[in-house]
Amino acid sequence: MSENPAWWWARPWRAAWGSPVALLSLTALIWAANALASRMAVGQIAPMTLTCGRWAVALGPIAWAARGTLRRDIEVMRGRWLFVALMGTLGFTGFNALFYVAGHRTGALNLSIIQGSIPAFVLIGARFALGEKVRALQALGAFATMLGVVAIASQGDASRLAGLAFNSGDLMVLIACFLYAGYTLGLRDRPRVSGLGLLAGMALAALVSSVPLLAWEIAAGDFVWPTGEGLLLLLFTALGPAFVSQVFYMRGVELIGPGRAGVFVNLVPAFGALMAVVLLGEPFAAYHVVALVLVVGGIAVAQRGPSRR
Repeated sequence: MSENPAWWWARPWRAAWGSPVALLSLTALIWAANALASRMAVGQIAPMTLTCGRWAVALGPIAWAARGTLRRDIEVMRGRWLFVALMGTLGFTGFNALFYVAGHRTGALNLSIIQGSIPAFVLIGARFALGEKVRALQALGAFATMLGVVAIASQGDASRLAGLAFNSGDLMVLIACFLYAGYTLGLRDRPRVSGLGLLAGMALAALVSSVPLLAWEIAAGDFVWPTGEGLLLLLFTALGPAFVSQVFYMRGVELIGPGRAGVFVNLVPAFGALMAVVLLGEPFAAYHVVALVLVVGGIAVAQRGPSRR
């Protein structure tokens, strides 16, 4: 039977759903756009309001997407509630709270490039926390990536390294990346539930743990009513980075495996740098070029060789 012509608009979506390249490239694009959203939120919506509101909005669509197995998954996660709570608190709330505060103190270009340090932190953590062997190329790639982060933090000025005169926003992003690397390593010990079910549980934990941060922001007098643009940014971060990109990434990993899917993280700093310069008009200095080459090249080198589980 021929396809109903009324459904012609769905053909590209079905094709994309079966294409890991399309899914993972879109995932990287959404993650990179999150850096721009962090920068654009300045003056439009306060950081903790964005963090808490993001999960309040995203939890509904995530739970709906996980509805098929959610009841069974909840029963399993009850026995691992502390694990789910810690993962949602550190990996989701901690990362995003630091990331959005950093957006008030550094540029979207820096936010994008420093995110490339996450795979290096994961590699280092796997070596020292889990005792995994590190190949020479992996070590070289991690070293190059960290050199790129240093180039950003020092703004290409060696004297800033001696005086530790780093931008506080850059340091916040680096700490956020460290937390997310710990979250990534923690996923190896995840409960035996569906990916969407686990995402729903961690999103709930992120919402609960972000409420005290919002209360602190209000008590400190830093809360401002979101503008129209701020509400749009909130909607984007909830439906884009918190929901759609997670679903796309899970599907991409399902199609080609985690090892090959991980290579697409190379695109996050590249996409982010391009959008920061083109859309926000941020200056692209020589040290940004050096940092971008080191970060993207380091990730690419670390991914070479046999695929890792």
